[in-house]
Amino acid sequence: MSNPAPKHRILILGASGFLGDTLYKELCQYFKTFGTYCTERASFESNKHFFQYDMSCDDLLPILKDIRPTVVISALRGPFAQQVFTHECLASYSLESKCRIVFLSSANVFDAYSQYPSYEYDKTLSNSIYGHFKIKIENILMRLPEKQWVIARLPMVFGLQSPRLTEIKEHLINEVPIEVFPNLIVNITTDQKLIQQIHYIINQNLTGIFHLGSTDMVHHEYFFKDILKALQQPEGKIKYVYTTNDDRFLAVLPKKNKLPEHLQFQTQQFLEEIEVQQNLSQ
Repeated sequence: MSNPAPKHRILILGASGFLGDTLYKELCQYFKTFGTYCTERASFESNKHFFQYDMSCDDLLPILKDIRPTVVISALRGPFAQQVFTHECLASYSLESKCRIVFLSSANVFDAYSQYPSYEYDKTLSNSIYGHFKIKIENILMRLPEKQWVIARLPMVFGLQSPRLTEIKEHLINEVPIEVFPNLIVNITTDQKLIQQIHYIINQNLTGIFHLGSTDMVHHEYFFKDILKALQQPEGKIKYVYTTNDDRFLAVLPKKNKLPEHLQFQTQQFLEEIEVQQNLSQ
């Protein structure tokens, strides 16, 4: 049994991005929360809890020493090589300060496997540059004492204001075909469920590997068609992309580190959220 967390000082790397911003808005209500941003923006410059940080030219260490975080959440995006270097620096700081690192990883660390879904302690193997880079950072963190890291592997992330759903809506407006992969079996997560899960992991001082996706799986094609139905656009243009003749999996499911039932969800719940929003907008 883990104990409730003490008062944390949390630093979110990449707090100006979609997930980083959502996490900041959730956690700042409960903890002393700080964030980094790369591109200049007046709203960030006037917020004393935000620090400008550009991986290509800035040193992260002064920010870490200034904030003295007990938890660092990495939601960074950007050049892979610079991300790896940043996480090497972060790992060194964690060894000295004992701060905990929460790394948002990806289901793509398993994209070389295709015949079954992946669980927390399955061996990682990727054929993609993106998946390979995520594995490299995971390995950096796993060299730290286990109590100092959390690896949160995410499938596709959706949400009512998410870039993925926004892109689908734009494609519908512009009559651009939406790509679907008929033989791909996936699970998903949403921004709102993810922030609840990360909040719980921090608050309960949990560590290790977590697969934060829906407990069910769905064919990519059917899920995207269900999104179009929920948007009341079932006749939207579809482009079928076949990468294999057989079903293949890209899904991360929990087995060892399951979160409480109220933090679990199924894909249908997100479709229902879209329907509610659609009805309210009419």
